[in-house]
Amino acid sequence: MKKPAGTIAVIGGSDASDSDCDLARQTGMLIAEHGLILLSGGGGGVMEASCRGAQQAGGLTIGILAGRDGNTWLDVAIKTEMGHARNIILIQSADAVIAVGGGYGTLSEIAIALKTGVPVYGINSWNIPGLIHCQSPQKALEKILCRL
Repeated sequence: MKKPAGTIAVIGGSDASDSDCDLARQTGMLIAEHGLILLSGGGGGVMEASCRGAQQAGGLTIGILAGRDGNTWLDVAIKTEMGHARNIILIQSADAVIAVGGGYGTLSEIAIALKTGVPVYGINSWNIPGLIHCQSPQKALEKILCRL
């Protein structure tokens, strides 16, 4: 079995718009198609859509859960029961992060990544220094693959 090239965390709102969920699904598919592992918080919205896309493309999905419940598209669910503190585990387990949309929870994950040196690629996300803005999931994966 070929070893995956890396792990990519997809972060974003649990109450995401249809367009952000579609972007997240496309992102998950591309991650899987490139042989990468998808990490997420394991919840709904962007997290669920990205996991669905990855599984539909034959990829592996791992959820670092805030509690005990995760979405149905997870291959592996790590039940931390740590609430938002699990964000540190999620981000530090990733080689790169892709933020799709998102609210303050996503912003906190972006801040953890930037503070700890994990590159963050944003699609329709926060406009803050250090975040690498991408126009599409394809562009985000291109940039990530150049760094792995």
